[in-house]
Amino acid sequence: MKYLSICSISFLILIFISMNLFFFSLWFLLSDYSMFLEWEVVSINSTSIVMTFLFDWMSLLFMSFVLFIASLVIYYSKEYMFGDLNINRFIMLVLMFVLSMMLLIISPNLISILLGWDGLGLVSYCLVIYFQNVKSYNAGMLTALSNRIGDVAFLLAIAWMLNYGSWNYIFYLEVMSGSLEMEIIGGLILLAAMTKSAQIPFSSWLPAAMAAPTPVSALVHSSTLVTAGVYLLIRFNILLLNSWLGNLLLLLSGLTMFMAGLGANFEFDLKKIIALSTLSQLGLMMSILAMGFYKLAFFHLLTHALFKALLFMCAGAIIHNMGNSQDIRLMGGLGIYMPFTSSCFNVANLALCGMPFLAGFYSKDMILESVSLSYVNCFSFFLYFFSTGLTVCYSFRLVYYSMSGELNCGSLNMLNDEGWIMLRGMSGLLFMSIIGGSMLSWLIFSTPYMICLPYYLKLLTLLVCVVGGLTGYVISNVSLFYFNKSLYNYLISYFFGFMWFMPYISTYGIVNYPLILGMNVFKSFDQGWSEFLGGQNLYDGLIKRSQYMYIMHNNNLSVYLLLFVLWMILLFSFFLNF
Repeated sequence: MKYLSICSISFLILIFISMNLFFFSLWFLLSDYSMFLEWEVVSINSTSIVMTFLFDWMSLLFMSFVLFIASLVIYYSKEYMFGDLNINRFIMLVLMFVLSMMLLIISPNLISILLGWDGLGLVSYCLVIYFQNVKSYNAGMLTALSNRIGDVAFLLAIAWMLNYGSWNYIFYLEVMSGSLEMEIIGGLILLAAMTKSAQIPFSSWLPAAMAAPTPVSALVHSSTLVTAGVYLLIRFNILLLNSWLGNLLLLLSGLTMFMAGLGANFEFDLKKIIALSTLSQLGLMMSILAMGFYKLAFFHLLTHALFKALLFMCAGAIIHNMGNSQDIRLMGGLGIYMPFTSSCFNVANLALCGMPFLAGFYSKDMILESVSLSYVNCFSFFLYFFSTGLTVCYSFRLVYYSMSGELNCGSLNMLNDEGWIMLRGMSGLLFMSIIGGSMLSWLIFSTPYMICLPYYLKLLTLLVCVVGGLTGYVISNVSLFYFNKSLYNYLISYFFGFMWFMPYISTYGIVNYPLILGMNVFKSFDQGWSEFLGGQNLYDGLIKRSQYMYIMHNNNLSVYLLLFVLWMILLFSFFLNF
């Protein structure tokens, strides 16, 4: 069958390129080697248009991870999207999405980055509205318009770069630092990165983008669209050092991390919980980047991509088998019905929590210990550790609802146990979620980080995780005479669970008043004066006159004959004069 071939061919090509890029990145990393490639696209009268590509260990490693995840997602889609008549179009959109990301990763030039940046925005809109219903259209529009703010900031940054000799920003970062241009360009790039990576106050589009098919969510929310902003700031990290921009980013990303962790504890939609956990981890990457640890941010970016893609793929398999139900209150006892999927789900969840020796542990533990060692205020310190506790809390809550007890809705029959193609796709990421963190920590950091802390600070991360896990279990535990504790303080629960009303602000708050104004203008002009004095009035007048003439012609023979005589006299007089 045709769609099987396109999935299989895409999978084989992407995995082959991914492996090659991984070995190239090792070579570049070990030999401390970078390569600039310049391609002269056109040359007219000594004016040349040149495209520049930057290949170093960071861009090659990131590309290899993106292609690896994309290949497994496409392979997984072969079964998940089975029966979709437009599967070819779907795979082509995913490939265009990956291509845009590749262009963004290897560009040291603001113009070519903008091509990849806008490509991501456009194709993400097409993927979010893929199911073509009202909810998808609203989510797609919110996603596209939120990202347009960042695109405008990017265009302004390109305009400001005209002060220098080229748009290859990578050559001018050292020159910029400390100048007014640095603050302006840095601020604009920061705004662009914050919209793409959904930091406060642009967070509401990320959970809305869950309207896309689950394989798209696995790709978008792990390694492509949302990480583009983080990757851009990693490249511009010099501009954040010793600047008010870094302090601003630290505050906003810390609040994002806290808000998303809190919101996930009140959410019951499986995909939205995982989306909010992505938002929380993006806040963690951005905040450690704001403190100057760009390698740690990149390390967490890669490890997070592995277990988050696995988490989404497991969620997709669960939703698939639950008859497209996403409510975790209807799940339960999934370990009995879907053993392998549940195992993958639990491994990915534990990696997210920072379980020792899984992928997430190596990056998260190092980040939190670096924070403990750094010069940071109490508020930021609290946000870091409390948000880590919230992560473990909502992860254990999710496991409690989905894995324990029996299936909570008898009318929901499990469609099938587990599909082999989806399982094979998940097993590749399962393997990497277990060994990925250890492997990357040896590769990226040539010498181990020696972090010497008092034992209570050293154990604080572990203590926060244990307390968070116990809290998640206790608040989820239900019994026969149970009354939901969050209903006692409904308004507070609603506020926390609805992302601090950010979706209201970004949709109703912005859209409501222009719509009311538009309605008033429409009523007063289109349906008012212009309608009364324009076509409608003319139409009514012609109808009335024709009716009047019709009555006259029908009912009064003498008038009719008189008009006929007058008409004949006029004709004769005209001919005589002629």
